Amino acid sequence: MTAFPARAVIDLAAIRSNVAALRGTAGSAQVMAVVKADAYGHGLVPSARAALAGGATWLGVAQLEEALALRAAGVDAPVLCWLYAPGAPLGRAVEAGVDLSVSAGWALVEVVDAARATGRTARIHVKVDTGLGRGGAMPRELESLLDAALAAQAEGTVDVVGLWSHLAWADAPDHPTVLAQAAVFDEAVALAERRGARLEVRHLANSAATLTNPAMHYDLVRPGIAVFGLSPVPQLGGPEAYGLTPAMRVEAELVLAKVVPAGHGVSYAHAYVTAAETVLGVVPLGYADGVPRHASGGVDRWGGPVQVGRRRLGIAGRVCMDQFVLDLGPDATEVAGDRVVLFGSGADGEPTAEDWAAAAGTISYEIVARLGARVPRTYTGGDEGGAARDTASSGPEQGGPQQGGTA
Repeated sequence: MTAFPARAVIDLAAIRSNVAALRGTAGSAQVMAVVKADAYGHGLVPSARAALAGGATWLGVAQLEEALALRAAGVDAPVLCWLYAPGAPLGRAVEAGVDLSVSAGWALVEVVDAARATGRTARIHVKVDTGLGRGGAMPRELESLLDAALAAQAEGTVDVVGLWSHLAWADAPDHPTVLAQAAVFDEAVALAERRGARLEVRHLANSAATLTNPAMHYDLVRPGIAVFGLSPVPQLGGPEAYGLTPAMRVEAELVLAKVVPAGHGVSYAHAYVTAAETVLGVVPLGYADGVPRHASGGVDRWGGPVQVGRRRLGIAGRVCMDQFVLDLGPDATEVAGDRVVLFGSGADGEPTAEDWAAAAGTISYEIVARLGARVPRTYTGGDEGGAARDTASSGPEQGGPQQGGTA
């Protein structure tokens, strides 16, 4: 049992259900569950297993160590990894049967070298920049990259199994860039096939496009945040609109409750001052644990929302590194050890990750993905075989350091 007075409770049954819903939405396309960034803070290996049990046939990660952690845990489903720099240990990925994205000539050279060194054929997905301006080869560079990749395929060092890209404005399905990028992607696919590629998968859709734009599904969709039950398009509909259930609940125990007089300053710089005699409660989570400092409260506004009993309160004063304060009110009966909920599914009236995103001026992806490694993850809802169990673990034990981004 951990001594840390807070935890993230991850519902694996919700992850399975979310993937099943996404699979239904995807039609004939396969589902790649993106589990990068320690599965958006939910725990890499347990989340990956739950996603596969829910019907995903692929997994996607950003970093090599994430892919290798999956293989070390015995996960043998197809895994695509897409972020690495020159000199990365690609041989380990090739030996582990991890698919690699290739966006440039140098990357292809290093993948080929890794394949030769290991004596194994490397599986690659060529990425084209269709308009996001991030990863991927520019269309004018694609023909030469494809020709080099297909030449390597002819000699047996690589197998060109996929072509892919990423949308810039998928959360606005009618935005003109969406159709424009799809047109560039279609041209890239046609070029690859003319040059002799026999692609297993063409993939473009992230969570938003998976849920809102069937024309973007192609052979494979790559939902990330939706796997964990959060809506990528909150302006169009919350999780329930898409059959999703948020999988993470963050809760803590009060470590102190005390009466203070009117006019008492709270936390750094006294951004909040009590208006009357009241009870303050100290919650042992802070920005080192992922609580956004931008969600601090002041004299004219509540900060990030918290549920205490059946009441909804907001942070009083500035969020500190390890703790924040609540004004529980003059009639509060809470004592040290009583539970508070930062966010969950909302089913019990508790705040949601989307509520916290609104309070901090960000997106729900960041709220869950930034949850600190020292906050234990406790799992409910059974494992990939459906057997009910609870386990506690921290982020790094389940898949290494967190990385940012969205899918």
